[in-house]
Amino acid sequence: MASGSITTRVVNNGTLSDRKGVNVPDAVIPIPALTEKDRKDLDFALSLGADWIGLSFVQRPSDIVEAREIVGTRAGILSKIEKPAALQQLEEIVRVSDSVMVARGDLGVELPPERVPGVQKRILRVCRQLGKPVVIATQMLESMIDSPVPTRAEASDVASAIYEGADAVMLSAESANGRYPVPAVSMMNRIVTEVERDPLYRNLLDAQHETPLNTRQDAICAALREVTQIIGAVATVTYTSSGATALRAARERPCAPIVSITPNLEIARRLAIAWGVHSTVSPDVQSVDEMVEAATRAALVEGYAAPGDQITIAAGMPFGQGGTTNLLRVAEVGGNAVAGVGSARETATV
Repeated sequence: MASGSITTRVVNNGTLSDRKGVNVPDAVIPIPALTEKDRKDLDFALSLGADWIGLSFVQRPSDIVEAREIVGTRAGILSKIEKPAALQQLEEIVRVSDSVMVARGDLGVELPPERVPGVQKRILRVCRQLGKPVVIATQMLESMIDSPVPTRAEASDVASAIYEGADAVMLSAESANGRYPVPAVSMMNRIVTEVERDPLYRNLLDAQHETPLNTRQDAICAALREVTQIIGAVATVTYTSSGATALRAARERPCAPIVSITPNLEIARRLAIAWGVHSTVSPDVQSVDEMVEAATRAALVEGYAAPGDQITIAAGMPFGQGGTTNLLRVAEVGGNAVAGVGSARETATV
């Protein structure tokens, strides 16, 4: 074998096209996660204001750390789990990532196909435990690349991911270069909507509920979930400058939508990936009274509440500092909430 080449043997014949990867199962490849071209592409994506950077072929936590040195806080890092080596350090990888994708295409090549469903559930569970958004991707509605309707198995696959508690599901070739991109997106949305209106969905979320972590932020968001359910709040409102409060609230899977208020447009866009979060952009508040007024106004304007409804509010004080979630309030939406005058009546404080 000459230097720089490999000798292979064809086991199953077929067409070999260009721009294809090479899978090496059961081996940690001793190469950096980012090639020189990757670094140039990354700089270009960041210059355009990308919200998320998908890091492919993650094998170890250091791969994310390497990317973080370049990305900083300019975007979120979404680690794609598609190598068996990543499963050996899964929890450590999830901890240093902002989000995780179950990339079932290459994962299904490097692992026996029958193992992929169990691995998917394991990744989902770890992400739920650590409060990191998780995306299920690849071949979800594959037949819709060439067909206007999916197979029943594909529809069931999308539904199963939602029932299991995934934050998001993703199309690839179906919408990138398929013949029916709009019907594919519409179909996925219809499946998700149907699952979320099924009473069994809420029962499964409650059964899968994770024990809160031993932190102040988790304690507040766990209480937010309980209070929301007990009083029948129509919305949970989170104030967040870094996105952390909204993500901790999403980890709890409350029974009401999460209206996230942030002064940062980049954070608002980034939170779109998280379960149940509807983001709005608003200037920073300076006092608790301003916070309550803005929260009730946002819930009303965004269509999640009506006058007389109750909402729960989670925030951190002092305002504008990330990672300080320490406040829980219950408020009633008043009739003048749009104007912001006499718009709320505070009913409880924690």
